[in-house]
Amino acid sequence: MIAVAIAAFIGFRYWKGKQSELPEGIVSGNGRIEAKLADVAAKEPLRVKEILVNEGDLVKPGQVLVRLDTSTLESSLAEANASLAATQEKVAVAEAGIVKQRSEIQLATIEVERARRLVAQGAGSQRDLDVRASQLETTRAALAEAEATLKTSREEIEVARANAATIETRIADATLKSPVTGRVLYRLAEPGEVLSPGGPALTLVNLEDVFMEIFLPASEAARVKLGSEARITVDFEPDRSIPGYVSFVSPEAQFTPKQVETKSEREKLVFRVKIQVPRELASRYVERIKTGIRGVGYVKVDPSVAWPHPLSNVITAESGAH
Repeated sequence: MIAVAIAAFIGFRYWKGKQSELPEGIVSGNGRIEAKLADVAAKEPLRVKEILVNEGDLVKPGQVLVRLDTSTLESSLAEANASLAATQEKVAVAEAGIVKQRSEIQLATIEVERARRLVAQGAGSQRDLDVRASQLETTRAALAEAEATLKTSREEIEVARANAATIETRIADATLKSPVTGRVLYRLAEPGEVLSPGGPALTLVNLEDVFMEIFLPASEAARVKLGSEARITVDFEPDRSIPGYVSFVSPEAQFTPKQVETKSEREKLVFRVKIQVPRELASRYVERIKTGIRGVGYVKVDPSVAWPHPLSNVITAESGAH
């Protein structure tokens, strides 16, 4: 009986080993689930007024995460709006003055023509004609000056509007929103702290940009092409796989990273290969994605080879698995 049990155990181990063997045309490497990071940062030095999320919270694109103190900017905006209003009033006064001066020019022109006819008829003095002609030229010069002032004032309005719009944009930028669907990885600031320009208040994990990096020897990496079909399995659920594709193959060799293999393995030169999880699939399982989980990445170097079990049992965005 003992011999039978030993034989059965050896047979089982042999069967499991055969099941786990990869067919020719598929290569694999160890890795871990990773995602790109995104900082939520201030554009200019402002004091943190309120942080609305904590580490571990799931956030959506456009969600308000941090509010910065904009009291100084709001004062500047009030001044800019007051300057704009004053300039607009200045333009209105100038426009009214121009209308009046144009009317005066019309009247002065009529009077000059009347004085010229009277002089021609001998019924008027040349001195009166000269005075009226001088008044007409003076009024025309004043009109030209007023029109130039009006043009300058209108340009000042555009500058004032642009200044106010810039301040409004700065105030809007002080409300920090999530650029991605993700999870808060680090909370780097607290209310009352002043952020430097570009200083992050939060670091997010972009859960729609998920991937695994594996490291392959030159003989295998040379056969990998961008866009090649790939699979990912994780240690805690090895019987199901995540579909993916090769989005990057390093053009330079490197030593195997410390976190992947033993010291002897790290002495080997390998090429980094990135397996990208499709965005729609990552979006479907965004609440279940955990970065840092270890697993294995598989890549087809021969498109005609069929995926073995369990790599054919893939998770999909529609049905979960098939």
